[in-house]
Amino acid sequence: MSQSNKSTIAVRNGIDADKHHGAVVPPLYLSTTYSFADFDKKRDYDYGRSGNPNRDILADTLMQLEGGEKGIITATGMAAVHLVTQLLNHDDTLVIPHDCYGGSYRLFTSLEKRGLLKVVVLDLTKPESLEQIAEIAPKVVWIETPSNPILRLTDIEAVVKAAHGCGALVAADNTFLSPALQNPIAFGVDIVVHSTTKFINGHSDVVGGAVIARTKELGEELAWWANNIGITGSPFDSYLTLRGLRTLKVRLKQHEQNALAIAKYLEASPFVEQVYYPGLASHPQHELAKKQQHGFGGMVSFDIKGGLQDSAAFLTSLTQFSLAESLGGVESLICHPATMTHAGMDAQARLEAGVGDTLIRISVGIEDVEDLLNDIEQAFKKIQPGNQGDSDSAKDFKLSPAHTVLW
Repeated sequence: MSQSNKSTIAVRNGIDADKHHGAVVPPLYLSTTYSFADFDKKRDYDYGRSGNPNRDILADTLMQLEGGEKGIITATGMAAVHLVTQLLNHDDTLVIPHDCYGGSYRLFTSLEKRGLLKVVVLDLTKPESLEQIAEIAPKVVWIETPSNPILRLTDIEAVVKAAHGCGALVAADNTFLSPALQNPIAFGVDIVVHSTTKFINGHSDVVGGAVIARTKELGEELAWWANNIGITGSPFDSYLTLRGLRTLKVRLKQHEQNALAIAKYLEASPFVEQVYYPGLASHPQHELAKKQQHGFGGMVSFDIKGGLQDSAAFLTSLTQFSLAESLGGVESLICHPATMTHAGMDAQARLEAGVGDTLIRISVGIEDVEDLLNDIEQAFKKIQPGNQGDSDSAKDFKLSPAHTVLW
């Protein structure tokens, strides 16, 4: 499927399909229940948790964009992650990457503590992990590429080959790139997971998730579980998410253009220790990114020089970036993963994943890039990272260990 075809599918799927009144945009169906055509004769829909037209249009659109056979829309991104774990029993092993999103890590390890599955953590960027997968023979291998927040890449094709060789399924979190920039199913992945809250919706106003299965059989099993445990998405959220999805390709083009400009600026800055963006030629996995992605996305992370006090002072000196969790909206967001998005990981796990006190993650929006660059520059000049002592701003920035972890 070409990128132009994807743009057309995102814009046109479900359009002008109303047979009753000729509505161009699919109507919103809020009904919780649907009448039977006759005794023991059900129509396409009977109850809102089990099926809804708006949810189905969104699921079908994402299914087509990912190249799968079945799509399921969930109430949240974490509900989508949780849905995949329903495929495992207490004696099944789930392999996860050492640097996966903190919320996913927290869920997987919590389920293990309850005895519902077994978890093995591997660095999937290392070649030896492929042999380890074969030795472990897990039920599911979970990959996240690019990873959150270091933007490390996993060689999808290599992991799929190793996993399928021992009978394992492969599930890929594709949230950071969306189906516009990466299609894991094309490399043999069995399940693709999205937090549709992010780039797919693109406007920071709807929470949701999606699971796309490579085969209809696997998709039907996941759909059964989604209905069974009651995590399907609402009609209105599906309606709004589909509206956001219509502009996915054009939004991502600007996200990526701005992100590359910011990454290049940060790479040349004397106040930055290291930049993480696969679109830079200096990124160690730049060639892999070109091989398995259609673009490099709108996420940029970097280590600022200095310590926690420098991170705090920088983050609170910006005016064009909102200090907030989540990502993928048209507005630029910035966060401190160690105390925000990845606070759900224990300190040792965070350090092993490379999430230290100086790491900063940017979800680059679609504003005028000169405004964004000027804002970063004024913040750097104001605080002079690497020369800060302990400051009140750093103390104010520290968050409670009980802080809620989001994406």
